[in-house]
Order: sequence, then structure tokens, then C-alpha cells
Amino acid sequence: MSDFPDALKVWRRTRRFSQLELAAEANVSARHIAFLETGRARPSPAMIGRLGEALQIPLAARNQMLTLAGFATRYPARQWDVSEMAPIRAALEHTLEQHAPYPGIAIDRMWTVVRLNRPAQVLFGQLGMAEGSSMLDLMASDELPPLIENWPDVAHHAAQRLRTESAAQGGVAKLDRLAERLAAVPGGSGKPIGPVTPTIYRTGTMRLSLFAIIAQFGTPEDLALDDLKIELFFPADSETELALRAMSDEP
Repeated sequence: MSDFPDALKVWRRTRRFSQLELAAEANVSARHIAFLETGRARPSPAMIGRLGEALQIPLAARNQMLTLAGFATRYPARQWDVSEMAPIRAALEHTLEQHAPYPGIAIDRMWTVVRLNRPAQVLFGQLGMAEGSSMLDLMASDELPPLIENWPDVAHHAAQRLRTESAAQGGVAKLDRLAERLAAVPGGSGKPIGPVTPTIYRTGTMRLSLFAIIAQFGTPEDLALDDLKIELFFPADSETELALRAMSDEP
């Protein structure tokens, strides 16, 4: 994307909006959208914000669109240790720690682990995962499949999620490559075994069946928060519930 008109067209087509549909969503005329895409009209920062909201464009891409239009970027990328982030750090730590004895992690948009609670450290530490580790690299390795009892089903669901996340970001080659690789894993039942498809870990005599709820920060105004996802894992059966409590030394 070399200029603002090109960037706008790419995102509109990525979201599968017509010019008329985007105009209605952003509360402007279709003619103005056409003029913006041909370069006959120049957007204001406020207009770029409205278009970004209408198209659900990630904050990093909105910064890029502002730069292409000749404006300063709006959304910063604060470091986790600055004072402004203290309430965010507290909320993240509270969420993860209160989730014990069940595992909870926070990852960024490229699936790099940002935080783990203690149960997650115990469980995923056995897979070599720690803060700064890449879950993408783990899924692409030969080490994970033998530890997942229902690997084909898990791989196919992971491929769908990766494709969805890539599309939401406007296309991310690394996510797309891994999605293609996981989608090609042979096997899988293809049939739902319940309301969710759990991931069934098996190491030695331990068998854990877990499903996850994914949460994000609402109304982010910072790149770090826009990228962050919190995954809270829950037991899918009573045996896993007991095993997690035993691992965490919970009564």
C-alpha cells in the first residue's frame, strides 16, 4: 500500500464492503468514498478515524493510513512498565491470578506469550512455554502433536482461527502459512463431540481436557492493548478439574 487511496481500497475490499456500504457505515456519501479512493479528496484525521471504526481496522494499520495521508500517528505503543499502564497491568494480573487453579495466559497478535498464571506455568512449562515463547513455533513443531490426543481436530480448529485472525489484520503471511500447514493435517472426526472441541493433553499418565475462552480489552487506544488477547482455560470434564486442582495445590 503506497498511498492512502490504495490503503482504503485494500481494507474496504478485505472487509467485503462496497463503496455504498462503507459510506452508510461511516455516515458519509458514496461519492466522497469514491473521491477518497481516487485521490480527488483528501481525508482529515477524523475521517480516517471514522473509516477505521467502520472497517474495524487494527490500530497499527490506522497509524499507517494516517502516515500515508500525511498526518502524525495517533496510537502509541506504550511499554508495559510505564506508569500509564499500571491499571492495565493490574487488570491483567487480577484476571489471570483469579482464574487459578485453571491455566490462563495472555498473548499478542503473533501468539507470543506475554503472561502466564501459575497453573499455566506448571502445565505449559512442560511444553517449554514461558513468557516470550512463540505458540506459533510450538504448533509448527514436531513436539506438540504427540502430546495432543485429538491433534487433527485441534489442528483444523487452530487453522480456522489463524485464518480469521489473519483476515482481521489485513493478511499476515506467517499466520496464513501455519494455517495452511495445520489444515493439511490428516484425520480428524469432523463431527462435534460437544458444545466445544477441547484440547486433550496427554503426557505419561496425565490426561487433561481443556477448552478456552478468549477475551480482549475494550476500546483500546494503544497498540499493545489492541494486540493483546487473554486465554482462560477451563476443564472439560471432572477428571481434569481434579487434576488441575491437584497440580495447583488447591484444596
